Amino acid sequence: MKKITFSFILLCFMYSWALAQPEQPLKIAKLKYNGGGDWYANKTSLPNLISFCRKNLNINLAPEEEIVEVGSPELFSYPFVHMTGHGNVVFSEAEAKNLRNYLIAGGFLHIDDNYGLDKFIRIELKKVFPELELVELPYNHPIYHQKYKFPNGLPKVHEHDGKSPQGFGLIYQGRLVCFYTYECDLGNGWEDQVIYNDPEEVRQEALKMGANIIAFAFTQNQ
Repeated sequence: MKKITFSFILLCFMYSWALAQPEQPLKIAKLKYNGGGDWYANKTSLPNLISFCRKNLNINLAPEEEIVEVGSPELFSYPFVHMTGHGNVVFSEAEAKNLRNYLIAGGFLHIDDNYGLDKFIRIELKKVFPELELVELPYNHPIYHQKYKFPNGLPKVHEHDGKSPQGFGLIYQGRLVCFYTYECDLGNGWEDQVIYNDPEEVRQEALKMGANIIAFAFTQNQ
């Protein structure tokens, strides 16, 4: 409990301090994990999302993404962490504990299935919160109704299995600590247009939904 309490105080202090000093931007990071999966996928996605949010949201974000390992104490330096990939994910016991402490302390994790992540991440999340289940968030959840309105839930960026996109959450003591976007390919929609040649309206919908996630994590979820 002492470690969790200290982490909570530290994360809250860092977040409040950054908000109180406009010249100190909030940093977001991509999560580096073990297991062989491509944690580094979608290289242009977070930079593009950050740029979109800096232009359209009243949140002072650092212009560059950072990289943080799931078991690192540096995880607590970031109020928002993004995770993606196509393949295998493995959290050690220590990494799962560190991630749990981070999320309980006030951190927020967005996981985007880049097609192929689902069967692995569900197992690993059970290591982090064995007492919790991923639940599908209703379309009236605030994450879909920040600056941009998504009354029908997540936008569909790419087709894979013909399934509808779903947004799942881990809710700890009434707080959404992890948002998992599935069958959506949201991060692909954030990528440079030349990579997938997606229509601009599709990219804009993906960026707007990403901005909603950022806004929710930095405002209503604290």
